[in-house]
Amino acid sequence: MNYDTIIVGGGIAGLTAGAYLARAGKEVLLLEKNSICGGLVNTIEHNGFSFDAGLKALEDAGIIKTMLHDLGIELPFYPNPVSIGIEDTIIALTERESIETYKNLLIKYYPESVNEINRLIPIVEKFSKYVDTLYAVENPEFKDLKNDRDFIFTKLLPWLPKFLYTLNSINKLMMPVESYLQKFITNRSLLDMIAQHFFRDMPAFFALGYFSLYLNYFYPAGGTGMLAKVLEDTMRSHGGEIQYNTKITRVYPGIKKIYDETNAEYGYNTLIWASDLKTFYAHLLDNNLDKQTLRALRKKQQEILLSRGGDSVFELFLEVDEPPETFKAITTGHLLYAPSRKGLGDVHKGELETILAQGNSITKEIVMDWLERFLALNTYEISIPVLKDPKMAPSGKTGIVVNFFIAYDIFNVVQQAGWYDEFRERIERGVIEVLSKSIFPMLKEKCKHYFSYTPLSIKNWAGTSEGAITGWSFSNAKPAVSNMLQVNKSVQTPFCDIFQAGQWTYSPSGVPMAILTGKIASRMILNHN
Repeated sequence: MNYDTIIVGGGIAGLTAGAYLARAGKEVLLLEKNSICGGLVNTIEHNGFSFDAGLKALEDAGIIKTMLHDLGIELPFYPNPVSIGIEDTIIALTERESIETYKNLLIKYYPESVNEINRLIPIVEKFSKYVDTLYAVENPEFKDLKNDRDFIFTKLLPWLPKFLYTLNSINKLMMPVESYLQKFITNRSLLDMIAQHFFRDMPAFFALGYFSLYLNYFYPAGGTGMLAKVLEDTMRSHGGEIQYNTKITRVYPGIKKIYDETNAEYGYNTLIWASDLKTFYAHLLDNNLDKQTLRALRKKQQEILLSRGGDSVFELFLEVDEPPETFKAITTGHLLYAPSRKGLGDVHKGELETILAQGNSITKEIVMDWLERFLALNTYEISIPVLKDPKMAPSGKTGIVVNFFIAYDIFNVVQQAGWYDEFRERIERGVIEVLSKSIFPMLKEKCKHYFSYTPLSIKNWAGTSEGAITGWSFSNAKPAVSNMLQVNKSVQTPFCDIFQAGQWTYSPSGVPMAILTGKIASRMILNHN
């Protein structure tokens, strides 16, 4: 059967595009390889606990709430206050003045670096204002600019000069945050304590401006997966079709057909690939293409397939027989926590690269020794859903999600060596041990069940190359648009009737940008037709 548009990938980008195209009356089919939609934005149920797998909270960026309002979706939200902790001190970030509290936290643990910290804080304040400006108004992509003159004249036009000035300023700050901090921070432990919160090589302005985003995090009632659910329901309500457990393995752009692993055929007038781009370009078959398109395709394939995905994470889900009040007395429901002020130093980069370079000669003893030091010095993102929404755990119990950055490659090597399960279990026990000796002394005794997702789990579930949770790696040349003024180009492919959307199309990416690219792709298709 032929469709106006086929969307491959039921993550947030694909669902956004599907909702808008279905609302416009188009015959739309969304194909999802799993049994549910959502991708990295999902809430899972286990033993009465609700856990957020992937995303732990939402940041609006002038996009999410505007999109929901435009689609007529009502989704209740809870506040999602963020805390930061080092060893035995936890601070809550509740207002812009909390930057001063953060300064005092750093000075407490690094008194020898007080001058460097005093230089850092004004930079954090300035960069946070940059981020405030970028997201100060509703994104015009989701506004009816032809009819909403009040928005244009009272919000958009006064904001544009500030936006353009800010863009010019941040374009000078695209260097990795670690490199930027090294200009004035000589204490490696202090540098680590600041940088370990962020993706490797995240642009300096975005990382150090994150305080602005922390203050505006919010949490959907029922978990982050509710965002995917309401978009899915909206798409269906407008007549859009969703087909699950369908993995596309061949794409023939010359004849406008795709095939799944059962060899079922699907015809389209336009196609949106809202999934892993390496998979897309690996599955493209060049039959019936003209020479010019073929040349463009070959160039893009080489660019995409030789690039590497971004950071991967390990996620540990804990079911704890302890009331939420115990944890509420320690932290908010979202915590960035380092059990040691020492910082990772070279453990997660130089040492790991040396280990991985050993290839097949790698030994279990060397890896496990590295792992013990890595877990003791790392920074953990800890989410406690029941402290945000009281319905997210059984009465008197608490579910906790602990996640942290860890290299995909080490899991790949360990799996090939044949002791992947042992490595995974060692991490699970190690994290519980570290947190029990520091912030949650009751955890080891009261944790009744736990399970985890590794970078390999994430790759298999979400289909992301290298288990990446942010699309492309910041540390390599990215085959993606990274200029906000060129965001429309991010959805384009070598084919006039095929568009791309999602985390792989723009960098740096996140849920707001995935939504935006899904919306832009849908608009271009509507204009295309």
